[in-house]
Amino acid sequence: MNLEILYEDENIVAINKPAGLVVHSDGKTKEESVADFVAEKYPEAKDVGEPARMPNGDVVPRPGIVHRLDRETSGVMLVAKTKKGFDCLKKQFQSHEIKKEYHAFVFGEVKNDKGTIDRPIGRSSQDFRKWSAQRGARGELREAVTEYEVASRAKGYSFVKVFPKTGRTHQIRVHFKAINYPLVADTLYAPERENELGFKRLALHSREISFENVEGKKVSVTAPYPKDFEKAIKFLEK
Repeated sequence: MNLEILYEDENIVAINKPAGLVVHSDGKTKEESVADFVAEKYPEAKDVGEPARMPNGDVVPRPGIVHRLDRETSGVMLVAKTKKGFDCLKKQFQSHEIKKEYHAFVFGEVKNDKGTIDRPIGRSSQDFRKWSAQRGARGELREAVTEYEVASRAKGYSFVKVFPKTGRTHQIRVHFKAINYPLVADTLYAPERENELGFKRLALHSREISFENVEGKKVSVTAPYPKDFEKAIKFLEK
């Protein structure tokens, strides 16, 4: 596996994760993951980070993994090479100091040019795989805030820039579903909806991430658009 490196210093690496690649193993199936890439390319990161405990009790190592992107999400992702790098990033994630910008295509022409979705997220009452920011969500409801800005809208779609202020599982997908603009090609939250944009996977890209490295220097890293995003942007511009 040869992932594109977007930024690297002694402690931290930013990779360009392709859509379709999992961040770490689920303990059940054997497939390549970001964690495998880190362990192979940076052997010193073998014991960096915190292993995951699966529901069945299995412990899965996650070398260097500080945060996740969904399997189908592409774009920039931070990885720690050292414990110093891991602690530095983890602290910033916990205090919401790391700034993240995602780009996404949604169904529908979003009415407002800018907005904030401030809706707590809990478990879906209908499907154990899903989360919900709507009435009837069960379990503990956790605060979730997403800001967005519409870059363009045409032909029944919108291209949006998204700035999550919290980091809940499926947050962007769940929040846009809650305001009736679900993400294009989201098989979990908008199943059976065909799209003319050509997406065969979730239309979500981690475009930019800003953080401070171990030396306290501010760093911003941008991931180039994959081909499916470039095509969809051109389609809306026509």
